[in-house]
Amino acid sequence: MHLYNLTVQPPTAITDAIVGNFSCTRQQEVLVSRGTRLELLRVDPHTGKLSTVVASDVFGSVRSLAAFRLAGDLKDYIAVGSDSGRIVILEYDPQTNSFVKVHEETYGKSGVRRIVPGQYLAADPKGRALMISAMEKSKLVYILSRDANHRLAISSPLEARTDNTIIHHVVGLDVGYDNPTFAVLEVDYTEADKDPTGEAFRRAQKMLTYYELDLGLNHVVRKWSAPTDRRANLLVQVPGGQATSSDRYDGPSGVLVCCEDHVIYQHMDAPPHRVPIPRRNYPFQDKERGLLINAAVMHRMKDAFFFLLQSEEGDLYKVTIQHEEQEGRALKIKYFDTVPVASSLCILKSGFLFVAAEFGNHHLYQFLKLGEEDDTPQYSSTDYPRFGMADPKSPLPHACFRPHALENLSLVDELESLNPIIDSKVLSSLPSATGAPQIFAACGRGPQSTLRILHHGLEVDEAIHYNLRGTPTSVWTTKLREEDHFDAYIVLSFNDATLVLSIGETITEADDSGFLTTSPTIAVQQVGADGLLQVHPNGIRHILADKRVNEWRVPHEKSIVTATTNNRQIVAALSSGELMYFELDLEGQFNECQERKVMGSNILSLSIGEVPTGRLRTPYLAVGCEDQTVRILSLDPDNTLEVLGMQALSAPPSSICIVEMLNTTFVNIGLRNGVLLRTVLDSSNGQLTDSRLRFLGTRPVELVRVSVNGNLAVLALSSRSWLNYTYQNEMHFTPLIYENLDSAWTFSSELLTNGFVGVSGSVLRLFRDLKLGTKLTQDIISLDNTPRKFVAHPTNALLYLVEGDHRAYSTSAAEIELEKLHANGASFDRDILELPQRVFGRPKAPAGTWKSCIRVIDPAARRTVHVIELDNNEAAFSIAVVQFAARDNELHLVVGTAQDTLLSPASCTSGFLRTYRLLQDGGSLELVHKTEIDDIPHALLGFHGVVAAGVGKSLRLYELGHKQLLRKAENKARPNFTTTIVTLNAQGSRLLVGDMQESIHYVVYKPIQNRLLIFADDTQPRWITTTTMLDYHTVVAGDRFGNIFVNRLDPNVSSQVDDDPVSARIMHEKGVLMGAPHKTTLLAHFHVGDIITGLHKVSMVAGAPEVILYTGLHGTIGVLVPLISKEDVDFTTILEQHLRAEQLSLVGRDHLAWRGYYVPVKAVVDGDLCEMYARLPPHRRGAVAGELDRTVGEVLKKLEQLRVTAAGF
Repeated sequence: MHLYNLTVQPPTAITDAIVGNFSCTRQQEVLVSRGTRLELLRVDPHTGKLSTVVASDVFGSVRSLAAFRLAGDLKDYIAVGSDSGRIVILEYDPQTNSFVKVHEETYGKSGVRRIVPGQYLAADPKGRALMISAMEKSKLVYILSRDANHRLAISSPLEARTDNTIIHHVVGLDVGYDNPTFAVLEVDYTEADKDPTGEAFRRAQKMLTYYELDLGLNHVVRKWSAPTDRRANLLVQVPGGQATSSDRYDGPSGVLVCCEDHVIYQHMDAPPHRVPIPRRNYPFQDKERGLLINAAVMHRMKDAFFFLLQSEEGDLYKVTIQHEEQEGRALKIKYFDTVPVASSLCILKSGFLFVAAEFGNHHLYQFLKLGEEDDTPQYSSTDYPRFGMADPKSPLPHACFRPHALENLSLVDELESLNPIIDSKVLSSLPSATGAPQIFAACGRGPQSTLRILHHGLEVDEAIHYNLRGTPTSVWTTKLREEDHFDAYIVLSFNDATLVLSIGETITEADDSGFLTTSPTIAVQQVGADGLLQVHPNGIRHILADKRVNEWRVPHEKSIVTATTNNRQIVAALSSGELMYFELDLEGQFNECQERKVMGSNILSLSIGEVPTGRLRTPYLAVGCEDQTVRILSLDPDNTLEVLGMQALSAPPSSICIVEMLNTTFVNIGLRNGVLLRTVLDSSNGQLTDSRLRFLGTRPVELVRVSVNGNLAVLALSSRSWLNYTYQNEMHFTPLIYENLDSAWTFSSELLTNGFVGVSGSVLRLFRDLKLGTKLTQDIISLDNTPRKFVAHPTNALLYLVEGDHRAYSTSAAEIELEKLHANGASFDRDILELPQRVFGRPKAPAGTWKSCIRVIDPAARRTVHVIELDNNEAAFSIAVVQFAARDNELHLVVGTAQDTLLSPASCTSGFLRTYRLLQDGGSLELVHKTEIDDIPHALLGFHGVVAAGVGKSLRLYELGHKQLLRKAENKARPNFTTTIVTLNAQGSRLLVGDMQESIHYVVYKPIQNRLLIFADDTQPRWITTTTMLDYHTVVAGDRFGNIFVNRLDPNVSSQVDDDPVSARIMHEKGVLMGAPHKTTLLAHFHVGDIITGLHKVSMVAGAPEVILYTGLHGTIGVLVPLISKEDVDFTTILEQHLRAEQLSLVGRDHLAWRGYYVPVKAVVDGDLCEMYARLPPHRRGAVAGELDRTVGEVLKKLEQLRVTAAGF
């Protein structure tokens, strides 16, 4: 077995984000880390829209980011801490639109290790030094400077090691131009490690320590250390140092220490200040639960600064420090607004706040005001004795507030994110124009959870649609003058007439356009400086700026059948098979070429490209003929209409489009059988090379040259519309999620720029494409709680989903709490309970309290059709649709729940198997009965007319009874399962059981003895998350450490087990390695870098072989493609070896070590690395292609073929 890994959707979670001027412009950008990927985002200051500038895989794990700027520079550099054991400095190069590695310094072993730096990274505000720290002991400081060539130079590392110390956070202090200083939050565990009683651990103090880099002596010293709150988790830099333009000080310097329930300002030789973190005044919540700050950002203004801190409930707090020179006088805090819980916050100088959400979509907000003039209570350290530090070990009185809708911020844009994907399915339950299945992903956490339906395609935003009186055959738009930015006319051609619409504030019929309206139109073009052109069957009409018309008439008994135009050239084909060529002269008149070309076959389509800048003409013409050929003709004055090249086709061409993209001229040929052929036109000799095919639909393909964001693109119209465009120096070919179009053209007006006009039947549509670069479009169905698992109805499109939230009150539990408050006569704000939970969340309940439900969803209607709330503090964990043989194979829904469940350690008072009857064709559920069990049921599966249940460590079979499920069988013979059963798969009489920590077990059910027997397992323990069977002997599984592996059982062993009816041999075989008597063989292993939550064997393209599609927790979607031929295996393997030698990792990670993080990579080729071949410099591409005995075009064509045939995109 050989597999080829391709990432369809990169991870969408953001683990870290920084802001800076990375492109050497005055505009700031946001750099985000998506775990294994770096992405640069830019905000349009006029529209507030986020766009991706560049994104790059790093083939490693990014752990920390920091931005810094050398003194006198105009751009920021990027420091990256990763699992490579190296500190890497990157810069963004706008010329190549890529990240460039400036410096790479090795300091330790690779991998995420406790004592190897990389987890924390801090920069001196003046750009003079960096500190990179491990989670324990090690801290390294690097001095930043310039060399003789004014390039960035980095010193050897200076060590600030402190043994037996756990580090919680690191930040650079703002000390002006004094020696660079770094603040570290750390705990010394020397005594705690030696004390078995735990008393020393309880007495251990968390210290705030300053480490100073002495630039004169070139070493790091421990300058100051003071105890702080032992629950401190985050440090925030406070401005300080003397201003460069005056004698005043920017701030008091020091740090904010964010602790549980309060914030402390601390600095050397300065009195500390402490204020409480305001909390919501819910009438009922877990009073013992503290409140933590999870993200913070500091923003400087001209004469002031402020902080935004965010609590784990999503509330933003504005924190200010009142100071005089270097002395802090008061620390103040007040509620600001509520946004999604963030992993990072970034404030841009243009007035935007970027929120990189921990879960769900990321948001961009614009500041409306700074919350200085509202009536929200503000709490100051001066309100408390000794600035809140009278008794540092005692908590301050609780400060409360009532959350409100956004007042200081306004949401302006949103980045879609699938993070986290809890469960997924690939189904063909919805209609699709291409026959491709849809990916259903259960995403999110809490009330912000969603079920997302992913389609392959580009999202389209329709601006307007208008019903016409007839059915047009074609549509065009045209400007009046060459320098105009917006179109003036929409021209619609009918079978016997032409309609001209004028574009203004409204679209109206034009009366004096100069177009001939009594005949159909073949082509429309703005020509010269201010002329218009109309080609119709009887001639060519040249409309001048003063509305004078020059008309050229076709010879008698002939007509024009097709034509192609650009701003200076016209080529028309007559019904006699002749070609006529016209060219615009310097006086603005069209002159016909003296010679006419007879093609010898009926001409079906023509195309010429746009006139290159600085040229008078485009040199080549493509002619499609009925004899199934496309010929390239010269338009050069020396050999006009001479045939230069020819391409044979499999069907007659219906349309041709010549377009230049990425500095390459392509000839796109649409065929009548629905196939698009794209070939490269050699600009030097007119030869056609590197042909590629793609099936688009069942209708003949019509091609239109359009403009997308100022770049040329091709719109292909068949039974589905496709857009071929360039984005971030890469070519994309994506279907449009839109109505089928008969004709289309580029459209641009003041109200709709960069749009399209299209005709579908008798409807005129104006639309534009959104979110260029995306491959999957999402339809979103909102959920109330965190999704756990879902299954599909076997015959219709309904989905059954179980949800559950820990530490959340159910509806009935909340009513009970309110009744208690009423009984005690307590007064409270009831309106706070009416706030929308999707925005503000819920009150936190004590541990062991659950809110859970069962939901029935109709994905075709995008709505919930039925919901059952679970009572008695039950939480649902598993679900299955089962055909019970005891009820004539009637479908039932079985849901596994547990009551009073605690997560750590995992326990419950009792578990239940709820059995529901499906009513109204599955749209409604009726409870049949509840069966009590003794543990949490994490896995359920229908199996031969009964239900197989993984109840804790036990595997059981239950059949349907009248009052409850009846236990039919249970595995009691050794070997047994050691931890918890989390997955179940079945085929024939065989069950594959995924143990939480002990990998995959093969179990056989023997009905004669009514026994479940384990006969094979894995050779090594694995923390299983999901599994699926590839065939009767083979299983693919994912684990919690980001690995995918394939195991296979020896077919001879499989046959022996199946042929043993009484299982005598299995029961008496001796176990191997304290496990089952037989072991599986590892066929393939690959490290993805994301926790695998779903695996599916599915065909993503109609008629294509099946692939393994996987989904990851952070939103990753990828496929593992089986390589069938030895040629493909050799090609991809050798190409991967060459690209590994190129060292393409931005963080300096060895690729082979990365993909074999825990177990050496086996039988899997990294397609993501292979596709980096297109980004190599031209001379390196040629060298690698030579080693493969192929041309560069052949290598690129093969890589595209592997992706398109496997995933469809």
